[in-house]
Amino acid sequence: MNVSEAIKVRRSIRKYKDVPVEPEKINAVLEAARLSPSARNRQEWMFYAVTDGKVKKAMCEGGASPFVAEAPVVLAVCAIGDRLMNCGHDVSSVDGSIAMSFAVLEATELGLGTCMIGSHDQKAVAKALGLSEEWKVPLLVTMGYPDETPEARPRKESAEVCKIL
Repeated sequence: MNVSEAIKVRRSIRKYKDVPVEPEKINAVLEAARLSPSARNRQEWMFYAVTDGKVKKAMCEGGASPFVAEAPVVLAVCAIGDRLMNCGHDVSSVDGSIAMSFAVLEATELGLGTCMIGSHDQKAVAKALGLSEEWKVPLLVTMGYPDETPEARPRKESAEVCKIL
């Protein structure tokens, strides 16, 4: 599968088979995140792949969606600081989103399903991960073998959202 195919077949998966994800696949997904671009190439992040049920449950108690605890793996991108880019956006959110996009595409190529999640309390999730309060957790991604095959969601036509100037 090439990147273009992965982009087209990727779906947000919320139901996973009760099958562990092989460590080599987890490592490949983390490697894709690690190799993603970051602001000024500072790589101000830490990536976690959570497989421990107690930690996943604590993440849910911190406001993450309940299906987080049911996913075989939960990826978390974490960063310290509140540095803003010149454009005014938070570095950790932008860099974390880029990194998790790379991870999601790698997971798709490996036959894994994923779902990006931003509906969580960052401080509570950081605590569940054993991190101090200064850490931010801008994005979580559930990952595992899909136990559902959702249809593609509707997308706006290119002319509505894309312009070449």
